[in-house]
Amino acid sequence: MAEPIYLALVFHNHQPVGQFSYVTEHSTHVSYLPLIEALEHHPKVRVALHYSGALLEWLKHNQREMLERLRALVAAGQVELLSGGYYEPILAIIPDEDKIGQIEKLNDELETLFGVTPSGMWLTERIWEPHLAKPIAQAGLRYVILDDAHFEAVGFHSPRDMFGYYITEEQGHALAVFPALEHLRYTIPSKPVESVMEWLREQARQTSADRAPRLLLMADNGEKFGTYAGAYEYCWGEGRYMEDLFTALELNSEWLKTITPSQYLTRFPPLGRAYLPATSYMEMGIWSLLTEDAQRLGELRQRLERERRFDQLHFLRGGLWRNFLVKYDEVNLLHKRVLMVSRKVHAMRRGRKRDRALERLWAAQCNDPYWHGLSGGVYLFNLRVASYANLIAAEDAAESDEAELRLQTFDLDQDGHSDILLLGSPLTAVWSPVQGGGMVELDFRPAAYNLYNVMTRRKESYHARLRQAAAEGSILLPTSPLILESEPPYSRAVRAKEAGLENLLIYDWHRRCSFLDHFLSASTTLDEFYRAQYAEQGDFVNQPYEIVEAVCDGMRAHVTLQRAGSVWLGETAHPINIRKTFQFFHSESAFKAHYTLSNHGRQPLELRFGVETVVGFDGGQDIANSALRLNGESERLPLSALRELEGVTHYSADTVLHNLTLTMSLSRPAFLWQFPLETVTLSEDGFERGYQGTVFLHLWHVQLEPNERWEVALTQSVSQTAFNALNFQ
Repeated sequence: MAEPIYLALVFHNHQPVGQFSYVTEHSTHVSYLPLIEALEHHPKVRVALHYSGALLEWLKHNQREMLERLRALVAAGQVELLSGGYYEPILAIIPDEDKIGQIEKLNDELETLFGVTPSGMWLTERIWEPHLAKPIAQAGLRYVILDDAHFEAVGFHSPRDMFGYYITEEQGHALAVFPALEHLRYTIPSKPVESVMEWLREQARQTSADRAPRLLLMADNGEKFGTYAGAYEYCWGEGRYMEDLFTALELNSEWLKTITPSQYLTRFPPLGRAYLPATSYMEMGIWSLLTEDAQRLGELRQRLERERRFDQLHFLRGGLWRNFLVKYDEVNLLHKRVLMVSRKVHAMRRGRKRDRALERLWAAQCNDPYWHGLSGGVYLFNLRVASYANLIAAEDAAESDEAELRLQTFDLDQDGHSDILLLGSPLTAVWSPVQGGGMVELDFRPAAYNLYNVMTRRKESYHARLRQAAAEGSILLPTSPLILESEPPYSRAVRAKEAGLENLLIYDWHRRCSFLDHFLSASTTLDEFYRAQYAEQGDFVNQPYEIVEAVCDGMRAHVTLQRAGSVWLGETAHPINIRKTFQFFHSESAFKAHYTLSNHGRQPLELRFGVETVVGFDGGQDIANSALRLNGESERLPLSALRELEGVTHYSADTVLHNLTLTMSLSRPAFLWQFPLETVTLSEDGFERGYQGTVFLHLWHVQLEPNERWEVALTQSVSQTAFNALNFQ
């Protein structure tokens, strides 16, 4: 052990845009502050810390003292601060000017708060694509931290290949890339300190003089050290894990020295060149796959681990992160809208108004609602709301000089089919003609809110575990006796926050949005429709509609969609034509959808026709936040209930959180079916239910003679009781 080895500890601290303040406060007290205090007590331990811009903004307003203590550690050379995208975006999927702008914004913030110029960055979720080297270098940074999986994917298999850094480049723009070791990520803090130190001693015994001193780098989320269930007591409380670890590092400083990545980069040469593929860590690769493939790959990985065939694990890479844009239509729409608004904002005249619009745009690029893995991601309603709020505010700023309505027909979501976009205050609307002619987005600009912000219920790979546990009776609830956890069948147990979640594993066969057209048999029940287990008699819901008309004169806009389809009655298909026309007027926060059904067959038809709409109010599972009112009555009804009503002519859904009311008026009385969209997701704390919006189905009994037409009109309006206008002046 004549040659010392070096250990770099990197902690990534982040809270997403739209996070509840109490969540951030909790993480601060159980994760961020304890680490600062431990470093103060162990001045010989050097680490690198990354704080996302959104978290720094919260800390500036709520924890100035902690930032001052952090500044002292930085000034002493004990802490290196990492840069990154300010609002923690997936850099690979945003325009280069936004990549550079977000990094430079965090660079400037670190200079202002701590008086340092950062050298390296934390790459969000370690999602790497080769082209990123150029904009990262252009933003003034020298290195980025990735995973060892990135290097294994191109043949760096020996452990020695991971003990240092490499140089990559894009079009001559060089960037150092550090591999973070999966072994350390999984052993700190889950394995005893003695075990960790013994592994480090083994690496020190194998040092070689023909290369630079070994660097072993651990990079992980700071929340893992305190915020996760049970972690605080284990890491900082009676478990004393971090105290013992830091003490051991100081006591063994003769052969094991802590160092920051930039210090190592400055003192020692690279191991060579490396050109790395578009990938992330293994778990992300699994999550990005479509459900069945993700389940099979996860099972294969577990089998190889049980058989201790670790030499084969590095061949399992999973999918590409961008596949989340395929898995979730809602994610893809948000992403494509952000790209569209980015072009508008960057075209603005430079000045304070543009700067504020850029901040809103960049906040809308925060990564958390763009994917889903172990944590909620896109299923976290409040994060989707925040992204749309910032997106809508940025778009409103970029178009504040546009006084007229505007219609655009183009392929917005990049699926090869034309979409329709209506712009102009106070409403923005997006139609997907190829998906049943549905309206997939309705923004109310004065409140910066997307009223149709719901999630389709989809099968996720981890649902199989819940089904199996329910069949075995091995679900652990908060009220379950702890002693059972070590006994069969609880040795294979999964945790759930409430009983019966397996009954909520319902999967939609079409995307949930508004103005989708259904034909149901007389025997179809609300429960069958809610569970998406019924026979659809028509071929309209998820089939393409023709764009008949999309015209706008600045004051009025008309969009007409039409489909010549069929309704199956028994074994016979009957030709039916649906024509729906949407009318918008300048400065009005209401629009009308006029439907015409035509019987093009030779037989009289008796039909049960329905128009589906949605409302997406976060917190809608709680009547204190949101409620339904029927036919002008004052009684508040929950949005999260299953409900069947008769003779409905108008109703409204409201949200106290956003001071908004969405009202629907019908020209014909209808049967109204209502049900919540609820998903089951898995987190560190177990399976849990999540409210994702409410569906309404307006049903009419329709009798049509040959060549006869039937018509109905639906009018939606948006109102608010009070709001704070977004001021970009």
